[in-house]
Amino acid sequence: MRSFMYTIKAPVGMHARHAGLLVKEASGYRSRVTVSLGDKQTDGKRILGLMGLGVKQGDVIKVTVVGEDEDLAALKLKSFLWTNF
Repeated sequence: MRSFMYTIKAPVGMHARHAGLLVKEASGYRSRVTVSLGDKQTDGKRILGLMGLGVKQGDVIKVTVVGEDEDLAALKLKSFLWTNF
């Protein structure tokens, strides 16, 4: 299991387009991806779940990756968030 925290820098937070990009990235890995905000968590491969978290600029999310390619997935997802959020 790999997990990391990330502070959202995008002024619009995680709206539909950003959530869709994250889902596309997360879906490229076999591992299970979970995104948490406070006490709420969702499957990182489900756009409605991500949008339902209501992530805004300045929020700190936790991304947890579990599975056979977790090391690569966590590294790439962290890089993806840094570049896009």
